Amino acid sequence: MPLSYLIVLFVGLPIIELALLFELHSLVGFLPTVMLVLLTGVAGAALVRRQGLAILLKIQREMSIGNVPAPQMIDGVMILVAGALLVTPGLITDVSGFLLLVPFVREQIRFWLKKKLEEKVRGGYVQVHVER
Repeated sequence: MPLSYLIVLFVGLPIIELALLFELHSLVGFLPTVMLVLLTGVAGAALVRRQGLAILLKIQREMSIGNVPAPQMIDGVMILVAGALLVTPGLITDVSGFLLLVPFVREQIRFWLKKKLEEKVRGGYVQVHVER
């Protein structure tokens, strides 16, 4: 990831988040804005905990029957990222975090990641070596 993307992510996103929170404050007031931020954090943490435990059980189940739980592990990473986004104050991060908790959205992201990886392998950017 180029440095310019990281600068936009770590400097630009918080500025946009602050602007949105100020706009929300001007529309509904201070207390509702703070309550919304707290509520999304608490609700998000509870949902992440519940879905995270469910994913861990699925991983254990897949491993017990001898399958590699790759999709479940990717889901686990996305749920972890969702948790980080949901405890970060802001509207964009909250929406992103809640979207990552929707199984259909995670499935679409896994499909996109698989397609991108296949393109990189076909293009020679990624090499896969299998040892026996």
